[in-house]
Amino acid sequence: MRPSRSGASRCCPSSGPVSLLRAPGKGWARPLLSYLAGALLSGAGLLAVFSSAGAAEPPEVGLWQTVSDKTGKPEGYIRVTRVGDELRGTIERGMPGDDPNELCTKCPGERKNQRKIGMTIMTGLHRKDDWWGGGEILDPDNGTLYRCRIRAVDSGRKLEVRGYIGFALLGRTQTWLRAE
Repeated sequence: MRPSRSGASRCCPSSGPVSLLRAPGKGWARPLLSYLAGALLSGAGLLAVFSSAGAAEPPEVGLWQTVSDKTGKPEGYIRVTRVGDELRGTIERGMPGDDPNELCTKCPGERKNQRKIGMTIMTGLHRKDDWWGGGEILDPDNGTLYRCRIRAVDSGRKLEVRGYIGFALLGRTQTWLRAE
């Protein structure tokens, strides 16, 4: 910047050296507030874009119709949700004609004699490559707890649910159908 004849630097033709440093009463606050408001809105917009991009739910999250691996018939609906970095499954409803007040008489511990509807039966599943595992699933019909791993298949239209004791090779797999 070159000094002008008066000795002041030229930065902005109409506003003197720096418009943000004007003396009080000469309009210094409006440009500063305008600049800060623009910066805050830009930052908030970027934050919204990046947080919504990272907040996409995995395909395993949603409502699933369970299908018996023994009979091939629908058994009920499980809602899979993400809580932090963990997936959990809760019985949302049974099939038409099922008793909505049926109790889990064979369930262990705190689940014993609880209503099946609303009961969390799948817990502790954490992301591992293309599947979720390390958790447990409860069979409310016989009260047995199994280790569990799940993964969405067929473009997210189906959910493979593997329950096992000990090794994943020694267990059963059910394929659940997306209900919503």
